[in-house]
Amino acid sequence: MPTTHSLTESLFTADGVQALDRFLIEDQGVDGYELMQKAARAAFRQLLRHWPDAPSVLVFCGAGNNGGDGYLVALNALRQGLAVECIAVADPDKLSGDARRAWRDARNGGVPVRHWQALAVDDQVRLFSDSPVVVDAMLGTGVRGQPRAPFDSVIRQVNASHCPVLAVDVPSGLDASCGVAEGDAVRADMTVTFIGQKLGLLTGQGPHFAGKVVHDTLGAGQLCDTFPVAAVASLASWSLCQDWLPPLSRSAHKGSFGHVLVVAGDRGFGGAGLLAAEAAARSGAGLVSLATRPEHVAPALSRCPSLMVRGVVHGNELAPLLDKADVVVCGPGLGQSAWGQQMLQQVLESGKPRLLDADALNQLADRLPVHSDQQVITPHPGEAARLLSCSVRDIEADRIAAVRTLQQRFGGVALLKGAGTLVSGRDQLPVLIAGANPGMATGGMGDVLSGILGAFMVQAAKAQDMTFADGVILGACLHLAAADSASLSKGYRGLLPMDVIEALPGVLAAAEPRFGKTGDTPGEVSDD
Repeated sequence: MPTTHSLTESLFTADGVQALDRFLIEDQGVDGYELMQKAARAAFRQLLRHWPDAPSVLVFCGAGNNGGDGYLVALNALRQGLAVECIAVADPDKLSGDARRAWRDARNGGVPVRHWQALAVDDQVRLFSDSPVVVDAMLGTGVRGQPRAPFDSVIRQVNASHCPVLAVDVPSGLDASCGVAEGDAVRADMTVTFIGQKLGLLTGQGPHFAGKVVHDTLGAGQLCDTFPVAAVASLASWSLCQDWLPPLSRSAHKGSFGHVLVVAGDRGFGGAGLLAAEAAARSGAGLVSLATRPEHVAPALSRCPSLMVRGVVHGNELAPLLDKADVVVCGPGLGQSAWGQQMLQQVLESGKPRLLDADALNQLADRLPVHSDQQVITPHPGEAARLLSCSVRDIEADRIAAVRTLQQRFGGVALLKGAGTLVSGRDQLPVLIAGANPGMATGGMGDVLSGILGAFMVQAAKAQDMTFADGVILGACLHLAAADSASLSKGYRGLLPMDVIEALPGVLAAAEPRFGKTGDTPGEVSDD
């Protein structure tokens, strides 16, 4: 799969983006003020596109280049005939370089600039009275940590106003590198970000604060081909990687699509194994077996009779099932009792390619690290913290470092769940799955993901040009795409794992060439 990535698919830290800006200006001869003007025009275009009936625009400007972008957005709005209020949160007298030039051009162009701290409290509140579109151009990528006064109070008032908000490059208060807000941060409806994509907008708390992210390279794509600073991650989505789906052969049989064994479901958690097994079947696995507690056999067959369900009491009963499987998914609802420990031990000793999730990971946290190139682990931040003997806060403070460390410690492929899911394979740039769906924050969604990934691990094993990491990326993208599809009719509140499973075939059908490249029905004879 792709080993090089365009500027639109590359993700950078704040330091990387600042280095990219310097590279364009100092090495490529791009005029800095021209870039600032392009950024302002790009942001204003998105404002008009998404709020065409905006009664007015309220722009908050800081002290750096982000503030300079804001002054030029205000100038663009004024020239378009909109009512404009421009508020200097930082003293314009302290501006320098391109930002000072932007402030001067905006003021000379007729933009009324008022100082936030010179306004009475009632006047500050009145700024929001006619529901303007708020433009946040206060704190850019160079600012980290908790916002200081007066920015913190402005951010709180912006959030309390419930006005629509467009953030310029990054929402003020959000760390553009890691997606952490250590204090107050602007909750934007949209963020227009420039040149290099910022990792922090798309992972951790980033999706919550950034809203919809629109990326504009400002025409710098080809100029950045020789940029010496490496991206920290690449971007993947269903639309970008659905072409990775292996083509279906007209002579395919169930063995062509492999056999997934799901080992899951201790007492009280029978549904977890069933969700994983059914998801594997709906994602294209040719055969799916479920090894679970005996009392779960009948309900599982009633729900999905195409599964091969076996009740197991002792670990040694798994041996014949493991022999037949191409890939093993172990962990959903496994528990940490003696039964679950026996099951995991048998899976580990089998040497089969495996995906470990949920309680399998919780058990691993109490063992010496089990390293294998044939292994995929899929922890959420809490499980990742237990595996790495640190806190959840540590994991979320640097999700890229966390997923890399997980991969190095356990081998194979590591997937770190959460908004902006991250995937790390050996000797590969980590991949971020673009998107976040709040409806997925419910029990069982991870079990569905495990089943989907098991099915794609089998496909990767049988395809010559596909790695386990490719299969995990593709499966994670499908998981999110199916949830988004289900949300169109079900909404976010009350979305269930079964809704996502039911959406899988439709998403796959819309994406794949069903038979080679023709799309013809197999066996159909044409008279042409």
